[in-house]
Amino acid sequence: MDVYEAVDSRRAVRAFSDEPVPRAVLERVLAAARRAPSSGNLQPWQVYVVTGEPLAGLKREATARARAGDPGDEREYPMYPAELATPYLDRFAEAAAQRYAALGIDRQDPERPVKITALNTEAFGAPVVLFCYLDRAMGPGQWADAGMYLQTVMLLLRAEGLHSCPQVMWTTYRETVGRLVGADDRLVLLCGLAVGFEREGAPRVRTGRAEVTETVRFIGT
Repeated sequence: MDVYEAVDSRRAVRAFSDEPVPRAVLERVLAAARRAPSSGNLQPWQVYVVTGEPLAGLKREATARARAGDPGDEREYPMYPAELATPYLDRFAEAAAQRYAALGIDRQDPERPVKITALNTEAFGAPVVLFCYLDRAMGPGQWADAGMYLQTVMLLLRAEGLHSCPQVMWTTYRETVGRLVGADDRLVLLCGLAVGFEREGAPRVRTGRAEVTETVRFIGT
């Protein structure tokens, strides 16, 4: 798979099979991802790979909290700006509508928030979740580095025939995650990344993207 194909085929999959992911594959991907860009070569990310019974236990605990109506732990950073305007709000709304439809959840369903959260806490059935942390001393530049690192991981996963789904949702269960992985207080959870093979026959959602002319300006000849 070349780079263009990996980029084009990468999407947030929300329906994984229970087929296990070989550890050797994960090790190969994470070893190669070390070459991701890193300003000053700080390599600020700290990753915990959770599988098997530890992941099953985490899913059970987080899902129980979600179904009980637990609002979760206080966020340490906002997922989105407090106020979204056009065109960002339009893109957000369109993508959300597509996701709800694919998940079979009616947007008018009063139980929608709980159902969506419960699907997330199950990691959509993924057999592997990577949790990415950063040291609290790091700033916006290092958060950007972590984003580039995670994108590198996701593209390498595609080269291995695997899919993924970034999940910022896990930050609302950061205390539960932190206890499991043993992350100390100097670390802040950026997100989780569900990893696995896509479940056969699952509805495929491919959200649209803005035209290049909307987001790119060429300056010069």
